Amino acid sequence: MKLASIRLVTDDLPALTAFYSVLTGTEPMAPFGPDDYAELHTEGSIIALVSSAGIERYNNTAATAAANRSAILEFEVDDVDDERARLDGYITDWVQEPTTQPWGNRSMLFRDPDGTLINVYSASR
Repeated sequence: MKLASIRLVTDDLPALTAFYSVLTGTEPMAPFGPDDYAELHTEGSIIALVSSAGIERYNNTAATAAANRSAILEFEVDDVDDERARLDGYITDWVQEPTTQPWGNRSMLFRDPDGTLINVYSASR
């Protein structure tokens, strides 16, 4: 079994697509049309974004936008402090500034526009 993607449901597909495009440095793709769905392909993963209307239309209204408080999306980078500087002024909901964790990783936490928690970290060397 292979994990194919993480799909996030949103009421504002353009805003969330723009957010993840800036965060990941990738251009979004809309393989099924631009209205209900977008994908951002990163190294080894796909972030799929879908509108609430798309969930209603194609997934029997099985998910609710901006309701997640139990998952954390994690991105590994070379230097957390460089990423903090790059994202300064763009991220509006900082949860934790860059911190060295007891196990050696350096990480920071913030939320996307819909409230999903994001951990950006660099592995201890």
